[in-house]
Amino acid sequence: MLEKFTQNWWMYVVRGLVAIAFGILALTQPEQTLLALVLVFGIYALVDGIFAIIFGLASMRHFDRWWAVLLQGIAGVIIGLLTFFWPGITALVLLYLIGAWAFITGIFEIVTAIELRRVITGEWMMIFGGLLSIVFGVLLFVFPIAGAASVIWVIGIYAIVFGIVEIVFGFRMYGLRREVKKVIPTSI
Repeated sequence: MLEKFTQNWWMYVVRGLVAIAFGILALTQPEQTLLALVLVFGIYALVDGIFAIIFGLASMRHFDRWWAVLLQGIAGVIIGLLTFFWPGITALVLLYLIGAWAFITGIFEIVTAIELRRVITGEWMMIFGGLLSIVFGVLLFVFPIAGAASVIWVIGIYAIVFGIVEIVFGFRMYGLRREVKKVIPTSI
């Protein structure tokens, strides 16, 4: 399992870079219309979901809770696609979709980290990212009338922080890769 995680370290880095790019776009273009936010978020959730599905399926034989990563990916793809099918969506419904996506992916991120703690240290980064997602999702449900501008800022900051956490975790996996190669010879 650890070999598979360290072999695919770059997926976390790419996920983090996509999250940071999305966050920067949200912060630098606050005047974008709600439709633009819907499309950008839909692309982000879809790409993030696809990467999670790929990783979940790739780790099926090496990871007991591969299904958690797979479900996280499926949730991202579904929410991403829903944003494309409903381009004229209201701000309130969009907030609830984003909140549900963040909450669901946060739970599965924590489930994955709990499984990883048996084999690595530093899984707290993944737990922290999952907790950030859950808190973000709950805040969107509790305060839906916060206004489009403030939501864009919250989404942008959340995406940047989450992206940084994912990149740090990815490079942590890269660092462990050498240790794993010493213990488990591979044909990589």
